[in-house]
Amino acid sequence: MARNPVAQTALGPMVLAAVEQNEPPERRLVDDDLADLFLPAPLRLLVATTRLTPLRRLLVRASEWSGRGLWANLACRKRFIADKLAESLGDIDAVVILGAGLDTLPYRLTRQVRRPVFEVDLPVNVARKAKTVRRVLGQFPLSVRLVAVDFERDDLLTSLAEYGYLPDYRVLFICEGVTQYLTENAVRRTLEGLRPAAPGSRIVFTYVRKDFIDGTNRYGTRTLYRSVRQRRQLWHFGLAPEEVADFLAEYGWRLIEQAGPDELVQRYIAPTGRKLKASQIEWSAYAEKVEEV
Repeated sequence: MARNPVAQTALGPMVLAAVEQNEPPERRLVDDDLADLFLPAPLRLLVATTRLTPLRRLLVRASEWSGRGLWANLACRKRFIADKLAESLGDIDAVVILGAGLDTLPYRLTRQVRRPVFEVDLPVNVARKAKTVRRVLGQFPLSVRLVAVDFERDDLLTSLAEYGYLPDYRVLFICEGVTQYLTENAVRRTLEGLRPAAPGSRIVFTYVRKDFIDGTNRYGTRTLYRSVRQRRQLWHFGLAPEEVADFLAEYGWRLIEQAGPDELVQRYIAPTGRKLKASQIEWSAYAEKVEEV
């Protein structure tokens, strides 16, 4: 397992996706039949225990020890991203996943369509992902490329070009659970680096509220705040929902939609009948690249 504390955060969302597969289809929040296979052996054993409903409920409750509503947040953001990918597939030429971690999306996507998919992450995560994919699938699909990038230092499009990215690609950029781990300078550097993206490209991303990052509102998640802001200092960047449109516009993106936790709960969780509440700290947004003049 990676020693880098940021790299280690790639495991949590995959555990959630794997555990959700043990829910009945009508109650399941995430569909990902590869999630369990992509986990290290000890976590696969943990997930196996959740085939028993009482243990599954216990794990969900335990996961919220650091912050009530985080299970719902993770599940809802995955569903939001999946919806935006499905909506955009007919209009894009490639997919770029920023901070891909152990996400199985590229390998599930190859079952549906042939689009180049670029998985971008820290070198330690890229190395782990390569090893995992070979263990699970035997070889890489030709359409998937792993790209090692340090968002604080590297030029994103230059790194992508080395792996076959073309400047006229209309791209869906996916950035799930990443922006809070970056400094504001790195977020702005990344968006500036994406300025040459072809008009019609899309970006779907999640962000943590700025007032949580600066500590003015901890939204009932004091344990989480102490962990990610005070003790380990993992989270650095946040936005206020009302400033997202202007922030994106600085870099040539037009905000199409953003959704807060209450809306996403109604959209994705309420139909399952499950009584999960989402934390207010995280929002999801979707934007389109416009032609700059």
